[in-house]
Amino acid sequence: MWELCETVCGFAKICGRVLGVHRSGSFHTQGAAHDASRVDSERMVVTTHTRFSETNGGMQIKTILNRIQKHRGFVYGTVQLEEQVSGLALTVDLVPHRRNRPRCAGCAQPGPVYDRLAPRRFEFVPLWGLRVFFVYMMRRVDCPHCGVTVEQVPWADGKHQLTTTYQWFLARWAKRLSWQEVARVFDTSWDQVFRAVALAVAWGRDHVDLTGIRAIGIDEIHWQHGSNFLTLVYQIDATRKRLLWIGQHRRAKTLLRFFRWFGKERTAALGFICSDMWQPYLKVVAKKAGQALHILDRFHIATHMSEAIDQVRRAEVRSLRERGRQPLLTRARWVLLKRRANHTREQRARLRELVQHNLRAVRAMLLREWFDDFWHYRSLDWAGAFLDEWCVQVMRSRLEPMKKVARMLRRHRELLLNWFRARGAISAAIVEGFNNKAKLTTRKAYGFRSYRCLEMALYHTLGHLPEPETTHRFR
Repeated sequence: MWELCETVCGFAKICGRVLGVHRSGSFHTQGAAHDASRVDSERMVVTTHTRFSETNGGMQIKTILNRIQKHRGFVYGTVQLEEQVSGLALTVDLVPHRRNRPRCAGCAQPGPVYDRLAPRRFEFVPLWGLRVFFVYMMRRVDCPHCGVTVEQVPWADGKHQLTTTYQWFLARWAKRLSWQEVARVFDTSWDQVFRAVALAVAWGRDHVDLTGIRAIGIDEIHWQHGSNFLTLVYQIDATRKRLLWIGQHRRAKTLLRFFRWFGKERTAALGFICSDMWQPYLKVVAKKAGQALHILDRFHIATHMSEAIDQVRRAEVRSLRERGRQPLLTRARWVLLKRRANHTREQRARLRELVQHNLRAVRAMLLREWFDDFWHYRSLDWAGAFLDEWCVQVMRSRLEPMKKVARMLRRHRELLLNWFRARGAISAAIVEGFNNKAKLTTRKAYGFRSYRCLEMALYHTLGHLPEPETTHRFR
């Protein structure tokens, strides 16, 4: 590595003696007598092509390329500096070795050369702020199996205009910046960045390791307008947390596709499954992974209770207005929905004022706070007794939205008690954290118009997919 740094520094010194750069961006040569040739040198602007020359002690660009990006069977040829519309660029010619037979793009078998095509450009990773292009005359192969086809080259795939190395380079930056920003910074298009991300996702999904998965979390997020949802399945083991699978809609068929993709053996090895109380999910999990301990998400239970409190509050506000009573619940929504530990000084004072009146919304809030004690039990039997008593008291409260929540908890009593059977080994908060990251991914890109784009972005950001070892990697 130290020898490489010394050679690069030597190359920079040589380039400094050979080339000079004006503020306007033009290049001129520098002689020994600087003052005498100043006017003439400023007029000697480099034309479209400028060829580098190597002097003693320096290093050519193709020497660096051979060290970091060597292609078996091909050698680097002439290196030229071009002045393009977007700025200066380096072009590097690639030449096949004389003993290199082209390989068919269909069957990858070597064959005789049929003819050559016009020179084609493949964009490489920028070097010193300059765009780099590989120029190569593609050969056509007279393949006995596939007919006449274009040869297979190691630095690019198919008809892509970017080299595979440059696509991985863009894909890694797309994890840190928005796709549009990556395209702007590296002077490319949004479509090219998307193709790079699709390449990374396809390779990562083909090489993903699915062994040792013991716990998964299932949830859905809203996407676009209307009833558009995505079903997301996460791995929530203590050793690894990542996005495993994405499905469109939130139906039973959607989750069944996940279990078919996951396989019977890996499904049988699951020990914990965390989800909300969406009935299609419950049926599929009971059918496909009945041996796993199914734990309900605490967050969704709290959400149902908050919605019930808000319904009671809105109904009471209308009732007080119709009876001509004092509007006691005006601007009291967050006073009732927030936890008392999170109240500000003004909200605590307002709550003390509301408690003095016999309000239905306040009673609903107190029932919600009473239920919080359920999660602090250690004994399964005592937790079940508390749940039964709480449901009895709610059913006597004459608060219909809260009674609806109590009936729902009674139907899922055994699944609720699985929280204590798991003894806190699995937390559903991980799933909600991943959901927030998924929503942030869509907001960062200002929304995706197609499901495929959103799928690629979520896998790329949250999937922790494997990547091949390459030279151009930035931590």
